Amino acid sequence: MKLTILNPKNPEQAFPSVKKALKEPDGLLAIGGCLSKKRLLNAYRQGIFPWYNPGEPILWWSPDPRLVLFPDKLVISRSLRKTLRQNVYTVTIDRAFAQVMDCCAQPRAGQSGTWITVDIKQAYNELFRLGIAHSVEAWLDGELVGGLYGVALGQVFFGESMFHTRTDASKVAFAVLVGHLKSWQYRLIDCQVHSQHLVSLGAEEISRDDFVQWLGRYCDGVASPSAWSAV
Repeated sequence: MKLTILNPKNPEQAFPSVKKALKEPDGLLAIGGCLSKKRLLNAYRQGIFPWYNPGEPILWWSPDPRLVLFPDKLVISRSLRKTLRQNVYTVTIDRAFAQVMDCCAQPRAGQSGTWITVDIKQAYNELFRLGIAHSVEAWLDGELVGGLYGVALGQVFFGESMFHTRTDASKVAFAVLVGHLKSWQYRLIDCQVHSQHLVSLGAEEISRDDFVQWLGRYCDGVASPSAWSAV
């Protein structure tokens, strides 16, 4: 199947149907385009996200199945519950967005590079300035030791990346975020693709068709007016 090539000068150009995404590799749907606000938000609403390596054109993906977490299905292990109860880490929201992205961009064990390019950082920092992207930070003695960032639309939070340098720091940040999202009337958290780390927290795989239906229902939903600004 031939991939759609997106015009970088036309952020309103429609994406092809996600049903046209290639099964291998992992739901590749389109190539090119730009990382403008309009293009990114249009992508998220349809269950599409960008992921590409430095030196490559922008690649757009819509995997099937999709990993998601319904906020009321969060699983907290006994050890994680103990860590939360002991307040080992101080958790904040939207205090260090750029720093969280920089930490998420650090190469992981066995990796030589990162998909969080300079252009990705610029695009998501702009979404953060517009109040669309958000970060959660875990601190230990004033040092950032874990966190995550993503995009919020309606009653859906689209997780993008997470990191930790101390045991359970990212899990604590995620658990605290889910608690807030649940209280703010969020209905769905997108985790993109299978991760044992997130499955252990209650994430589950659903079909792309079901995922797109949930997005149609919840991306235009109304979260609590106090969301994000209240913490």
